[in-house]
Amino acid sequence: MAGRKKLQCTYNAPVTLTFAFLSVAVLLMGYFTNGRTTVMFFEVYRSKITLSWFIRLFGHVLGHSSLSHYAGNMMMFLLLGPILEEKYGGLNLIEAFAVVAVVSGVFNIIFFPDVALLGASGLVFMMIVLVSASDLRAGEIPITMILVIIIYLGSELLTMITTHDNISQLTHIIGGICGAIFGVLLNGKK
Repeated sequence: MAGRKKLQCTYNAPVTLTFAFLSVAVLLMGYFTNGRTTVMFFEVYRSKITLSWFIRLFGHVLGHSSLSHYAGNMMMFLLLGPILEEKYGGLNLIEAFAVVAVVSGVFNIIFFPDVALLGASGLVFMMIVLVSASDLRAGEIPITMILVIIIYLGSELLTMITTHDNISQLTHIIGGICGAIFGVLLNGKK
C-alpha cells in the first residue's frame, strides 16, 4: 500500500476559520445567556463611551441574531475568505475587517441611534467586491468588478428605497465601498 496518502484536514485559511469559529461561539454564548452577552459585547448602538462600547464597535461583526443569520453570512464568508486570504494575506484581511466594522458601527451610531447593529454582512459584501477587484492592474479595471458594483449597489439602493430596513442595506453599501477601496489599495501595492 505504498504511495497512498493519508487524508487529513487542514486549517487552510486561519483568519477566515477563526472568525467563523469565534462567531459561532458568540452565537452560542448569546443562546446560553438569553442574549445578554450579545447585547453587552456584540451589538453596536449609541451609548456612553466605555470599554464595552469599544469592544462592541469592533465585535458587532461577530454577533448574529440567529442560526439562520449566522449561516447566511458564513456560507459566503467561508467561500470568499480563503481566496482573499491567499491573495492578500491574513493581516490585510484582518485590517479590512476592522475598518469595515468601525466604519459601519460609527455610521449606525450616528444615523440610527435607536437601532442595534450586528452581523458579518458588511464584511461579506466587502469580500464580494474585493474578490471581484482581485484582477485590478495598473490602467485597467475589470468589467466583472464594474458589473458587481453596479448590480450590488443598485439592488441595495433599491431595497433601501422600497423597504423600511435601511440598516442592513447601509452596512452592505459601506462594506461594498470599502471592498472597492481595499481592492484598489491592495492591488496598487503589487
